[in-house]
Amino acid sequence: MTSTQEASAVPGSAAGASGATHPHPRTHHRLALVVIATAQLMVMLDLTIVNIALPSIQRELHFSATNLTWVVDAYVLVFGGLLLLGGRTGDLFGRRRMFAVGIAAFAGASLAGGLATDQAWLIAARAVQGIGAAIASPAALSLVVTTFEEGAPRNRAMGVYAGMSAAGGALGLLLGGILVDVASWRWVLFVNVPIAIAVLVLTPVSIGAVRAPSGRSHRLDVPGALSISAGMALLVYGLVSAPTNGWSNARTDLAFVVAAVLLGLFVAVERSSKEPLIPLGFLRNRNRAAGFGVVLLLGAAMLSLIFFLTQFLQDILHYSPILAGVAYLPIPASVAATSVVVSRLVRRYGVRRFLVVGPALVAAGLLWVSGVNAASSYAQVFGPLVLVGLGMGLSFVPLTLNAVSSVEAHQSGLASALLNTSQQVGGSLGLATLVTVAATATHDQFQHAVAGLRASGASLSTSRLHALAAVASVHGYQMAFRWGAGGAALAFVVAVALLRSSPHSQAAPPDEPVDPGEPAALIAMHV
Repeated sequence: MTSTQEASAVPGSAAGASGATHPHPRTHHRLALVVIATAQLMVMLDLTIVNIALPSIQRELHFSATNLTWVVDAYVLVFGGLLLLGGRTGDLFGRRRMFAVGIAAFAGASLAGGLATDQAWLIAARAVQGIGAAIASPAALSLVVTTFEEGAPRNRAMGVYAGMSAAGGALGLLLGGILVDVASWRWVLFVNVPIAIAVLVLTPVSIGAVRAPSGRSHRLDVPGALSISAGMALLVYGLVSAPTNGWSNARTDLAFVVAAVLLGLFVAVERSSKEPLIPLGFLRNRNRAAGFGVVLLLGAAMLSLIFFLTQFLQDILHYSPILAGVAYLPIPASVAATSVVVSRLVRRYGVRRFLVVGPALVAAGLLWVSGVNAASSYAQVFGPLVLVGLGMGLSFVPLTLNAVSSVEAHQSGLASALLNTSQQVGGSLGLATLVTVAATATHDQFQHAVAGLRASGASLSTSRLHALAAVASVHGYQMAFRWGAGGAALAFVVAVALLRSSPHSQAAPPDEPVDPGEPAALIAMHV
């Protein structure tokens, strides 16, 4: 495939107006969707699959409690920071080609990470995984947009794609628990290699390539990508290190100052660049900009829930890794079932109704789970997880369709990259912020309890200190969940205040006849 080739849309789609195209047979469409959805599932799995292995990784590689967050954030930050550049490479050099390049890089980094013998090695491998994911993920969404006709076929495909994106995080916890129990933490990384090989073999068979519109510049905004990636990394570093080093520490302050300078530099670069990562006019679309804001806030809430609840289940309720993974099943089950229904209804009713109810349910679920304590049973976790899963299922398909609607062919990669960037940046910033909230709350609670015992003259035995530490940790988790609920509530406010259903979506006729089993069956293959 030449550098000017690009997977384009079928006739009748926004992308298809830009270049000739030939629809694939229906069987090829199905295989293409399976390949794309599998790749997206693998990428999203790695947002959480390592979470379940963190206690084992910490013991073997001797991570401190704060440095351990970098095993997660190294992937999430690089993924989010480079998604815009990754989406642009797909637009310029061919989406099928860059999809394959990203999957290959992801697989190589997964193999290297599984072989890691020290902290730096593992963190570096996770960062390279993020690079591969940043290239592959926006290309995958663009391939969905450009492979399936606008209307019912694309909505069905989006339902599967969004279901994989939303369910992947929770499924990662289940699969991670099984792998850690049966083998070792290293297999949460090794497992990506055979999946990636299968995707690479099937990609040229199932996904076609069509020449992109001529006359497009082949410039990449590398300064913009580097400035925003470095700025976000330093911002997260400052947030994560603040509980340990102190908010007034020179290193913490320097991280925040340099982050602000780099993010300001990014804005300046984007205004002056002939081929910016984010054309300023692209965000003038009110619905699109509001949708990205909702994704950012929901990404923060979701990743933080999984990070803290995993530790609560294993460290406080003493679940095994596999049992902790099984505990998350209500989320992918709820997301998958809800996504199928929403994919059939969203064209008729528009995105706004779903994006008002979805974040509200997520906020309610997080607020509910913030009431857990050391004496809680699984019943007190199950209900909140179902509620969060329903909220995410209501949100993902409409958010995906909202992001890629009414964009030209050469900007579909940008739209999909911004969607994913919003989610990953939201996740990394949300996790860093809530790690700080939880650590501060835990420290304050522990110190207050110790001071109270000393004032009463009680002995401070090792067992009593351990009990106080457990109570303080639960308090930290509770505070993190409440702040996460606040982020989801803010997403609800953004949806209510800024999102508007387009006249077309409100007046659209009922969906074309669909095969009722098709989307459910495709999702079931992965859930």
